[in-house]
Amino acid sequence: MSSSNGHSFSGLSAARHEAIAATTVSGWKQRHHENGHGANGSQSGIQRVDSIYGADVFSQKVMRQRLPKEVYKRLMETIHKGKTIDPQIADIVAAAMKDWAIENGATHYTHWFQPLTGLTAEKHDAMLVPDATGGVLFDFSGKALVQGEPDASSFPSGGLRATFEARGYTAWDPTSPAFLNRSEGSVTLCIPTAFVSWTGEALDKKTPLLRSMEAISEQAMRILKLFGTDRGVSRVLTTLGPEQEYFLVDNNFYHARPDLVVCNRTLFGAKPPKGQQLEDHYFGSIPARVMAFMSEVERECYRVGIPLKTRHNEVAPGQYEFAPIFETTNVACDHQMLLMETLRRVAPKFGLQCILHEKPFAGINGSGKHNNWSISTDTGVNLLDPLDETHTNLQFLVFVCAVIRAVDSHADLLRASVASAANDHRLGANEAPPAIISIFLGDMLTDIMAQIETGAFKRTLKGGDLDLGTRTLPLLPRDSGDRNRTSPFAFTGNKFEFRAVGSSATSAWPNTVLNTILAESLDHVATRLEKAVGRSPSETRLQAAVKALLKQIVKQHKRVIFNGDGYSEAWHAEAERRGLPNLRDTVEALPALKSKKAVDLFKKYKVLSKPETESRAYILMERFVKEVAIEAETMVTIARTMILPAALEYQTRLAEAVSAADKAGVDVDDQKECLEKYVALIAALRAATDEVDRAAEHHEEDPFKHGQQIRRDLRPAMTELRKVADELETVIPVSLWPLPSYRELLFIK
Repeated sequence: MSSSNGHSFSGLSAARHEAIAATTVSGWKQRHHENGHGANGSQSGIQRVDSIYGADVFSQKVMRQRLPKEVYKRLMETIHKGKTIDPQIADIVAAAMKDWAIENGATHYTHWFQPLTGLTAEKHDAMLVPDATGGVLFDFSGKALVQGEPDASSFPSGGLRATFEARGYTAWDPTSPAFLNRSEGSVTLCIPTAFVSWTGEALDKKTPLLRSMEAISEQAMRILKLFGTDRGVSRVLTTLGPEQEYFLVDNNFYHARPDLVVCNRTLFGAKPPKGQQLEDHYFGSIPARVMAFMSEVERECYRVGIPLKTRHNEVAPGQYEFAPIFETTNVACDHQMLLMETLRRVAPKFGLQCILHEKPFAGINGSGKHNNWSISTDTGVNLLDPLDETHTNLQFLVFVCAVIRAVDSHADLLRASVASAANDHRLGANEAPPAIISIFLGDMLTDIMAQIETGAFKRTLKGGDLDLGTRTLPLLPRDSGDRNRTSPFAFTGNKFEFRAVGSSATSAWPNTVLNTILAESLDHVATRLEKAVGRSPSETRLQAAVKALLKQIVKQHKRVIFNGDGYSEAWHAEAERRGLPNLRDTVEALPALKSKKAVDLFKKYKVLSKPETESRAYILMERFVKEVAIEAETMVTIARTMILPAALEYQTRLAEAVSAADKAGVDVDDQKECLEKYVALIAALRAATDEVDRAAEHHEEDPFKHGQQIRRDLRPAMTELRKVADELETVIPVSLWPLPSYRELLFIK
């Protein structure tokens, strides 16, 4: 086991493992108190949240104070109304941003962007320039704010760029506020930007997301215009509140697991006696060290304007969650990336490591990023709010039916948007939704959909009150329907929750797909209604046209509505009967991105060109291939250099014990049989290791063909190797087993 000073503790007994972990916990507490923090991790004294929140954000409040009134007005028109940024005001904004950043200790700035690696990227430039007199001065121009030029050659492009074509551009996104990144002894001004090639092709996650938001706004405005509710509305926005699940493990145990360090998940690990079967971790008391970590994460997030709302224990031992308040999707996606970076950066301060992998431990819950998504006007009206008498709210029903049509028509694309090597292990198991995309509507909306199909709009089911049977407890208003944790796409009151998004993934890509497919569906609805009502629509004519169209949509797409148990075998059979796609893994899902339907869809709504769409399919499959290859090589290394030596050492001890007993005249037939079985198990380990090694040597130029080989040969071989190694873990003494066990990883905090 690795300690903080780099010494090796491999092969120590379980007691020593626990002693080291205990030392880590007590050491953290000691260091924390010495640094002026309380037991719960909060700074000495009481610090008001409102003095922290947004302190490191170049917010609208700061801009209002520092910018000339006319400049501020024009910038707000860009941010809130989607108007093109005026280049003439860039120098003024840059000067104000520079002064604000320097006053807060910044010496450098960076264009912070999200390349197709799934992570963020930044290149820091000093704001210092020579003053021609032998000194220096701080300078940050409008040109430096608006545009940067990082090297684009080493980022994934999926064939959009040749290796020697290095030029790329970052472009300021004024809709996402600049912020300060504070690290040890350094403060950097971070400017959220898009990232494109010299030819203008998108090389990032932000550019398509912004394009998709424009597309959905354009089509949604047509619906509002038909209903006469567009007065004062400049644009329609999608909003997002992505939950973030994650695991925490002790830092020492983490570094003693090469698989966690390299692959962010355990490739081996026998099932512990206690997992999550008692269901006692969910919403349980948060351990002191974890609470201190959470508090520090919250403070750092508040400083950069991330509106964290909820923190709690999740279902699996060692698993936790943060959830924010809703924001505009673009800003929410930026904040989600910042949150993940913050989780990983803060954890080591408390002797912990944060694991964001979708399935770091077998046999217990994986981690997701539940994508709570809605549609609102820029005047603050939630277009997915059903209101009280929902059956009379035709505009709401139009938007809901458009969502139903979009999800059914493009279920394959929605599934592909969450496909990854990591998410393959999570979907369909332990509370993660299945790979079959369906929609949960709840009792009230399902009843209304049935009414729509018959052409009668008569009633809205009411939940009533819940009497708890005692006078001391209040009557609770009961929702008109329950929730469904097994549904990948569930209506939850005034939003849809896309539960299939993985915990380590960026939210930007799934929301780009979701926005685009809804834009297409709203386009379909608006075109039909506009044609039906003509240029001078009356309310009667509009209602008749809406009811007729909704009836048609429900009949054609009701197959995607399912309110039952998504885990059941019966649902899988029913889904197949309905004709719903069941794309079980990444290899089956990603080809949907290469289809003509997908290419035409993204091209029509100007979200992605054909090369941009095809490049993303290629990049995602190439990443899948590389990640599994890294896992396979790591498995082979651990099996040969850690597990096999421990197994052979125990074999020697067993053989010596049998030989000694035999010489003493003891009947050793049973012991010999046990030894023979154990020797056979070691032989199976060697054979399984060799098979993984052999399957991992395969190579294909086409990543899609390589993915098929991985699915057919490599992953089954890896499963078999793990099975044998995990069986050995249950036999070999703890004092010889070289890896921290699940018991230690999950329960020692």
